[in-house]
Amino acid sequence: MDIDLNADLGEGFGPWRMGEDEALLEVVSSANIACGFHAGDPVIMNRTVRTAGSKGVDIGAHVGFPDLMGFGRRQMQIDTAELATYVTYQLGALAGMARSAGHRVTHMSFHGALGNMAAADAALAEPLVRAVADFDPDLIISSSASRAIEGAAERCGLRVATTFLADRACDDDGLLVPRKLPDSVIHDPEAVLARVRQLLEDGTVTTYGGKRIPMKARSILVHGDTPGAVALARAVRGVVESAGRVVPISRQLALNP
Repeated sequence: MDIDLNADLGEGFGPWRMGEDEALLEVVSSANIACGFHAGDPVIMNRTVRTAGSKGVDIGAHVGFPDLMGFGRRQMQIDTAELATYVTYQLGALAGMARSAGHRVTHMSFHGALGNMAAADAALAEPLVRAVADFDPDLIISSSASRAIEGAAERCGLRVATTFLADRACDDDGLLVPRKLPDSVIHDPEAVLARVRQLLEDGTVTTYGGKRIPMKARSILVHGDTPGAVALARAVRGVVESAGRVVPISRQLALNP
C-alpha cells in the first residue's frame, strides 16, 4: 500500500515562526505551503519551497481566506467570483516561488474555513475548483472527503486525492466537524495512531458519532502547528511503513492514475 504523508507548512509570518518545518520536512512526503493569505509571507514561502524541493518533498499550495488574524479559520462572506480570483492569486504566488527555485507545484488544498465551506457546498466548490483547473489542469487537489469538491473536480477534469486528517474528527459524510465541538481535534497520540491503523487495515474511519464509514484515502495529514507534531508525524510514518510505503501523491497517481 502506498500512502502520502503530508503536513501544512510555512505558516509563520515575518519573525514569528509556527511549527517545526525543517524537522517535518525530514518526515513527510508532501507539503501544503501557506500562500500569504491565512499565513506565510514571500520570504517564508521561498524558504519552505526551496527546503522542500531539496529534500524531494512534493510542493503544494495551501489556499485560504485573507485572514492572518484568524489564521484562516473564521468563515468570511466574500463574493464567489472575487474568492475565485483569490485562489488564482495564491496559486500564482507559490508557483512563481517554485519556478524560481527550479521546482514545480504538484498539488493544492483549501485551508481551514475556506476548505470546510467548499467541502460542504457544491455551489461554492464549483467556481473555486474551476479556478484551479484554469490555472493549471495538471494540479492535483488534496482534500478531505467531499462529494462537492470531488464532483467539481470531475467536471473540471482535475484529479482529487482524498486526504485523511489523522487528528481531526469527521461526521458521517466524511466532512470535518467544527473545531468548536469537544474532541473535534484529537490530541492523544495513541488515539491518532489507532485511527491511522484502522484506515490502513480496513479502509474505514470512525466518525464523531461512532459510525464506521469507508474512506479511500491516498494521503494522511498531520498538523504541523500542534504540540508534539514532529514526534507524531514520525510515529504515523512508522505505522504507514509497517503496512506499505510512504509515496507522494504525484508519484502515486503517475503509477496508478
